[in-house]
Amino acid sequence: MPLHKSYILLGSNKGRRNGFLSKAKKQIELLCGKIEKESFVYQTAAWGTVKQQDFLNQIIRIKTKLLPNELMKSLLQIETKLGRVRTIKYGPRTIDLDILFYDDLIHHSKIVTLPHPAIQNRKFVLVPMVELSPLKKHPALHKTMKTLLKVCTDDLEVKKVER
Repeated sequence: MPLHKSYILLGSNKGRRNGFLSKAKKQIELLCGKIEKESFVYQTAAWGTVKQQDFLNQIIRIKTKLLPNELMKSLLQIETKLGRVRTIKYGPRTIDLDILFYDDLIHHSKIVTLPHPAIQNRKFVLVPMVELSPLKKHPALHKTMKTLLKVCTDDLEVKKVER
């Protein structure tokens, strides 16, 4: 069975944020695939609903045997296991896991849209993506991560967190 390369965004702004990022990565390695590379952790103000704690975000690149829908289902299971409760859209959460890219696949199903439809609009995604893969081309927009970051209009500050 072939291995697929997937970029996953991890985010947490509730409770022990660093702890939730670490627990999520352990679960991803158990259920989804091997982590090949990870970005620094970045802190950003909440996007959408703003009266909440800042987010810690990180992007990891994994190799997986899972197909896109299976991968998304596994990530949703991990979110539930780590206490994610969906009540308010863009509300506080212990962990948020999003598939950004899956190879260079363009895919739409009830459970996942690939590439993630908001990549180009969010600096907290583009900054760690540029760190990991600055020349990766967005398969639908045909622009590199570096170029997308340069033209991104999101003005939220993205600060690298010291390890």
